[in-house]
Amino acid sequence: MTGPVFPQSRPRRLRRTPALRRLVADVRVDPADLVLPVFVKEGITEASPIVSMPGVVQHTRDSLKKAAYEAVEAGVGGLILFGIPAVKDARGSGADHPDGIVQLAVRDLIAEVGDATVVMTDLCLDEYTDHGHCGLLTPDGDVDNDATLERYASAALAQARAGVHVVAPSGMMDGQVAAIRAALDGEGFTQLPILAYSAKYASAFYGPFRDAAECAPQFGDRSSYQQDAGRSAEEGVREALLDIAEGADAVMVKPALAYLDVLRAVAGAVDVPVAAYQVSGEYAMVEAAAANGWIDRRRIILETLTGVRRAGAGMVLTYWATEAAQWLAEDGRA
Repeated sequence: MTGPVFPQSRPRRLRRTPALRRLVADVRVDPADLVLPVFVKEGITEASPIVSMPGVVQHTRDSLKKAAYEAVEAGVGGLILFGIPAVKDARGSGADHPDGIVQLAVRDLIAEVGDATVVMTDLCLDEYTDHGHCGLLTPDGDVDNDATLERYASAALAQARAGVHVVAPSGMMDGQVAAIRAALDGEGFTQLPILAYSAKYASAFYGPFRDAAECAPQFGDRSSYQQDAGRSAEEGVREALLDIAEGADAVMVKPALAYLDVLRAVAGAVDVPVAAYQVSGEYAMVEAAAANGWIDRRRIILETLTGVRRAGAGMVLTYWATEAAQWLAEDGRA
């Protein structure tokens, strides 16, 4: 006599083989969902490894073009550029100079890959200032919000003139999206989208990035203008909605791993694309554990990407973008 069929046995029957699991999966990672963050440094003659981020480098303009080509070949959806100038000053002059390193690199990439991928630029001042903060400072050492907005607007125009496809302001200044949108529209760049870092937290997960971008604050920290981890997801939603009201075309949550609740809340509240940034500390932890043989590196990477997508991200910024895209193609999931 056949025993009862318990409800829980039904999903288990659909897990029996890899082919069945692929067939019924309702959360997928596609190479086109991935964005590769890249660093380009002025004045170096060969790519420079970043010790705290094994496998990631500060690129020359030539090595950057090669990395971009490999990403495009793998099907990666986009690249986001971070620039490290040879000279820094208090106002971050390299951020909006016509021949600043990011503007030159954007022109290189547009010439190399054209519209085969989406070329984005991080729009902030911390990589360009000698004090490492995201804006201009008052005599007391605080970030001057309104004066900083003028610098962001100028940097956005420099990046737009270089041919960038998307600008991504990350400084968490009040009114930054409105200032950038007004500047772009005023100069005829009405079609250029803004991807706003809307819910960006003051996080310990950024440590390796600050090595890569050479942008650690020389005093204090960024807690006064980035979000506090102790606040509920609703505050992240409010920040995203404010940016959308100011003209953002897409919004971002950063970091990803420790803020999946915020990501889920934002994705459920907005009607624009949502990105999540799998940041340097998340990358470094996996690489360190894998180097010690404690985890299955490939499985962990793909599992975390799936988790971020499941939480609601349509785009995932990840240093594994090219490698993960190649794996997805090999596995028949792309």
